[in-house]
Amino acid sequence: MRKMSSAVARRTALAAQGFGAPRPVRTTRRSVLGVLDRTQLLQLDSVSAVVRAHYAPVFSRIGAYDRALLDQAAWSNGVRRPRALVEYWAHEAALIPVEDWPLMRWRMARYEHGRWSGMRTVVERNPTLGKDILEVITEVGAATAGEVERHLELDKPRPKGSWWNLSDTKMICEQLFAAGALSVATRVGFTRHYDLAERVIPPDVLARTMSEQDAVRELVRRAAAAHGIGTEADLRDYYRLHRTQTEPAIADLVDAGELIPVAVEGWDKPAYLRAGAPAPRRVEGAALLCPFDPLIFFRARTERIFDFHYRIEIYTPQHKRVHGYYVFPFLLDGELVGRVDLRADRATGRLSVPAAFAEPGYDTPATAAALARALREMADWLALDDVVIGAGGNLAPLL
Repeated sequence: MRKMSSAVARRTALAAQGFGAPRPVRTTRRSVLGVLDRTQLLQLDSVSAVVRAHYAPVFSRIGAYDRALLDQAAWSNGVRRPRALVEYWAHEAALIPVEDWPLMRWRMARYEHGRWSGMRTVVERNPTLGKDILEVITEVGAATAGEVERHLELDKPRPKGSWWNLSDTKMICEQLFAAGALSVATRVGFTRHYDLAERVIPPDVLARTMSEQDAVRELVRRAAAAHGIGTEADLRDYYRLHRTQTEPAIADLVDAGELIPVAVEGWDKPAYLRAGAPAPRRVEGAALLCPFDPLIFFRARTERIFDFHYRIEIYTPQHKRVHGYYVFPFLLDGELVGRVDLRADRATGRLSVPAAFAEPGYDTPATAAALARALREMADWLALDDVVIGAGGNLAPLL
């Protein structure tokens, strides 16, 4: 088995995700979608403490860009600029290339009667509601769950104890979305406007069929391209697959010469190198990574590659948080050297940094200077005037 140092594996992983490459002189739709060529997906999340999760990874890789370019690619469709991205359950809720829709059909079939038990219960107690919703959307076009509800003139029964407090109509819309009958035509204020999948997905893509085995093999191939190098668990997590799916797919790709088994220094599991994945001698540059960035969203991989223990603390009670509410790891020249708790206060035009922490050995003026530049760049991108540093963390005084 081929052997590789942990440093080379780390640089391979970073290059696969698009780090260290020259930034475009001018950001365009093509350069924004070029990020997806690397990451394959962008995770969606509702937290807006700084900026929505799907926007941040693009900024981390190409710098300041017009977020409308990503919005247009995902939630509008025109003759000159057809829809390039679509929402579905990939690594959690995510934007994926439209062409990848057929790769998820096996998952849609599994979700036909609900993605989780609570949703299946709602389907069972409303056996005709799905049909009614489809009829409304067929007639009126793209609509929010609330608009569908008004058309159906329902009283919005809500399950007791539901943390999300979703109405049954919203739950069934989500079930139809998971099953592939509905897709998301657009978002307004981050609210989904559902439409029939056949009116969102291009006909040639919608007509494409693929066996689960072939689809999973392609998903593993794409996960490997996004990783550069990874363990079976890494490749499995990227699209939330199961070991019984990934192990045969990896074996097929190894036999085909597309994946190369590798023993990485310090890794306790075998790794698989994507054939042709570059391993640059250096990875230079700085980037703030949101908690849902594809480089770090699988925490076990983050710790293995960067020796960086990271957990999101949004749901941790405030008095128990170690680093803060919405913490961005800081990537500098190929290493995770620190982390900052961030908040965008749009009313006052401030990017607030309640706390800043350096990893051992990186609490230096050079780290602080690089982080200051990265924070200023982010503030400018978000149209915030000031960067305000709080007192928390060992890097705050230098920063």
